[in-house]
Amino acid sequence: MAATTAAPVWSVDPRTGKPREQVAVEATADEVDTAVRGAHAARGALADRTVRAALLRRSAELLDEAGEAVIEAADAETALGPGRLTGELARTTYQLRAFADLAEEGGFLDVLIDHADAGLTPPRPDLRRYKIPLGPVAVYSASNFPLAFSVPGGDTASALAAGCPVVVKAHPDHPATSELCAALLHRAARDVGLPEGVVGLVHGFQAGIDLVRHPLIAAAGFTGSVRGGRALYDAAASRPHPIPFHGELGSLNPVVITEAAAAERAERIGAGLAGSMTLGVGQFCVKPGLVLAPGGETGDRLLTALTDAVSDTEAGVLLDHRMRQAFLDGVRTRAALPGVEAPVTPGAGGEHTVSAGFLAVPAAHLTTEGPYDLLLEECFGPVTVVARYTDEAEIGAVLARLPGNLSATLHLGDAESAGTDDAGRGARLLAEVTPLAGRVVVNGWPTGVAVAPAQHHGGPYPATTSTCTSVGGSAVERWLRPVAYQDTPPALLPPELREDNPLGLPRRVDGRAEGA
Repeated sequence: MAATTAAPVWSVDPRTGKPREQVAVEATADEVDTAVRGAHAARGALADRTVRAALLRRSAELLDEAGEAVIEAADAETALGPGRLTGELARTTYQLRAFADLAEEGGFLDVLIDHADAGLTPPRPDLRRYKIPLGPVAVYSASNFPLAFSVPGGDTASALAAGCPVVVKAHPDHPATSELCAALLHRAARDVGLPEGVVGLVHGFQAGIDLVRHPLIAAAGFTGSVRGGRALYDAAASRPHPIPFHGELGSLNPVVITEAAAAERAERIGAGLAGSMTLGVGQFCVKPGLVLAPGGETGDRLLTALTDAVSDTEAGVLLDHRMRQAFLDGVRTRAALPGVEAPVTPGAGGEHTVSAGFLAVPAAHLTTEGPYDLLLEECFGPVTVVARYTDEAEIGAVLARLPGNLSATLHLGDAESAGTDDAGRGARLLAEVTPLAGRVVVNGWPTGVAVAPAQHHGGPYPATTSTCTSVGGSAVERWLRPVAYQDTPPALLPPELREDNPLGLPRRVDGRAEGA
C-alpha cells in the first residue's frame, strides 16, 4: 500500500492571498503523541519555580532580541502592520516577565495550614493545602494575536509558570511565525538547562483534535470561534477522563449609551466608537459589536459623528481570505433585513481588503425572537450594529436577550456617573450589565485589555467556557489543582507545607496571614 503523504503547511500572504512558503507539514497522530510524551517527560524539570522563572525571562529576552524578524514574519502572515505588532510583541514579553515574577513569588500556590486542634467540635486534624500543576497543557493559538495569544502568549506563559509543559497547536494563519517563536522558546529552554519538550508545536486540523484527546494532556486553552471551540470543548468533555477546557469563543461586547451621555458628548462618543470598532480592522475579541444608542436628536448627533469617523477609515486586510468572505457574507445578510439601514456600508474595499461600516436598526426589532437575532451574533471584522432605543424599557429588553460576553460598556452622563441623577440610572444600568460580562467598562472602550493582576478577560458562555481569566496573573489558576495533606509526618511534607517555611512563601496559618 502506498504511503500517505503528509499535507504541507503553507504560509500565506493575506494581502494577496498567495502562498509565501511551505514551513511545515501537518502532524500525524504519531507525531502528536511524540510531542505530548515529550511534554509529559519534561514535567519534573519544571518542578523548581526559579527554573520556570528563568525560562520565562530568557524567552522574553530572545523574543526581544529577535524582535525585527518576529515582527516581519508576523506582518507577512497577518497584515496587522509593524506598529500593531511592535506593541503586541512588547505585551508578549511583558507577560512572560510578569509570570516569571509570579512564579518566583509563589503566592499562586495558595498555601493554607490549619494546625490540629483537639478542642474543637468536631476535633480538627492537621491539614495543609496548596496547589500543584495539572500536567501537560494543550494551547490553541489565536488567529488575531500571532504573538500574545499564540506560541509565546499568555496561555503558554501562565502554564509554564504553573509548572505545566505545553504543546501548542499552531494557527494556520501564521505557521511561520509559530515556528520562529517555538524555535526561540526551545533555545531559551536549552539556555536554562531544560529539555525542549517543555514547549511542543504541532500543525494541522486533525492534530488539534488528536491533541485534546491525548490521554496525557491534562488541560487545554483555546482562543477562537464558537464553532471550533465548542467542538474541542465537547471532545475534552467526552474523553474517558474529561479535562478542563478553558476556551474563549466569541463575544458581542454590548455598549449602552444613555441619552444624557449623548447629549453631553455625542461627537466624542461617536469618534471613540469608530476608533474602537475599526481598531485592527475590527479583529479584536472585545470589539463593540452592538451599541444601544438613543433615538431623537441626541442620537442623530452621535450617528453623524460615527458616520464621519468611520467614513474616514481606510480599507484594511483581514487575517485571511476565508475570514474576508465570511465578513462580506455576514454584513450582506444583516443589511438585507427589513428596516436595517447602513449609514456607512461595510463591504469589499478592494480585491483583498474590506471597508468599515455600521448598521442601524430600531431596538424594538431586537426585543423578541425572530430573524433579527442575527444582529445579536458576532460578525468578525470592522462592523457594528447600532440599535436605536426609544426608552429604557427597550434597553433592558435587548440586554435580557444577550448571551455572555467578555465585556460590556456604559457611557453615562456626568450626573449618572456621579450617582447624583434622580433616577439612579447609572447604578441601575451597571447592575443590569454586570451579569452579562467579565469586564464592565464605564465611559471608555473595551478594546485594549491591560495585563494586570486585577484584570479579568473572560465571561459567561459563549464568551468563555470557564469562570477563569486568560489575561493577568490569575490566569495561572487554570493549570493548577489543590491537594490537602492530613496528619502527614513533617519529614514527608512538600517544602511548601513545612512548618519552618523554607521557601519563604506567603501562607495563611490557622486562618491568618503568616507574620501578620
